[in-house]
Amino acid sequence: MKKKDNAPIVMISSYPPRLCGIATFTEEAREFIRKNHPERDVLVISHIDGEGEGVFPIIDMSIRNWWKIVAEKIKKLKPYVVHVEHEYGLYEYYDKRGIGDGNEGFLRLLEAIGEFPIIVEPHTIHGRMRDFEADFVYRMCELSDIVLFKCHYQKWRLDWSFSIRGWKTPLNIMVVPHGARTDKRWGPEEIPKLKEEIGLTCLPHIGEHLVGLVGWVQSNKRWDILISMWEEITTTIEKQTNQHWDLLAAGAMRDINDLKEYEKYKAQVEFLAKKGFAHYYEFIPRGEMYYKVMAICDFIVIPSIDETQSGTLARVIALNKPFITTAPMEGLTAQAIESEGGLLFTTKDMLKKQVIRLACDERLRFELGENLKKYLENTVAWEKVANQYDEAYNLAREAKKKGIRIELPLEF
Repeated sequence: MKKKDNAPIVMISSYPPRLCGIATFTEEAREFIRKNHPERDVLVISHIDGEGEGVFPIIDMSIRNWWKIVAEKIKKLKPYVVHVEHEYGLYEYYDKRGIGDGNEGFLRLLEAIGEFPIIVEPHTIHGRMRDFEADFVYRMCELSDIVLFKCHYQKWRLDWSFSIRGWKTPLNIMVVPHGARTDKRWGPEEIPKLKEEIGLTCLPHIGEHLVGLVGWVQSNKRWDILISMWEEITTTIEKQTNQHWDLLAAGAMRDINDLKEYEKYKAQVEFLAKKGFAHYYEFIPRGEMYYKVMAICDFIVIPSIDETQSGTLARVIALNKPFITTAPMEGLTAQAIESEGGLLFTTKDMLKKQVIRLACDERLRFELGENLKKYLENTVAWEKVANQYDEAYNLAREAKKKGIRIELPLEF
């Protein structure tokens, strides 16, 4: 009788309680991978601040050869597949001078565990790459069986980035979107109870309608863009609809380097609060409360000027909340267009017009919400993403078994 294969799936990533978007992502991804593989352990090799059952916190970025310890652990575990979450800052070793190794240790790790099926899931693939980044991505693809990009534009832009350098474009790239939950939706009748739980109903001026700025308070999130115009915006909305709309700015600071912006944004919101136009709510944007705070908002504004914000947007999509975001802004713009669930802005005046438009048009809010519902259920639900992971796992295992390179079609 053939021996049953119960080899574990091993994920490599940051992990909670670290306050890190990728740690939170991995926690959710692991949950749904487990549902697809009840016959296997789904283990995590994390940085030294990770915790939990089946978590091995052994990635110590203060050690130049951190990757050797990780490789030794993987060889002992003999995994079914190795599924790696990559973000540049997670695996950068800095010497005593503060000079980084350009993620060289990460590439050495991939070389050291090359006997096992390897899936790497990068969380940042910029459309226009610097030479260093292009070289790193090329080498990463060479050392991986399957590489998972989150957006289709990343794949076709990579082909352009590599072809203009005279390089052959890797063909082992699949597009698997950032997953979103389907079990975090509240009906309109449940919103008053959520507001009471959060503590907003005791405020004398809080409006029935809320526009949300929700998440980690960081300099690149640029909450100040909307805050600076909010009094004029809410006054215009009230004149047109006879409804009082409040701005709900909710979140917390994660990085001490963002202290200046955190204090500025919070002070601006508290000034508006004294005039009865806004409210600041301090909470750690993780877990159930993150969803509840977003759920009480009529729509969400994501005025990011840098990151793709896939984690924030995944929660917006999970709740079927209409949103307004910056363009062109990589993944934010891509998912706004693909989902048909959000409006875009490129100037302050355009943001003001879009907020007023969405607040004054209930039918538009409903239409965008319905589009997001379809997009969630048909495209980005974690259940569907987990099935795509399985497809990647099978391809990677087949490649290792046959000693071949995976070749998938180019996007265009």
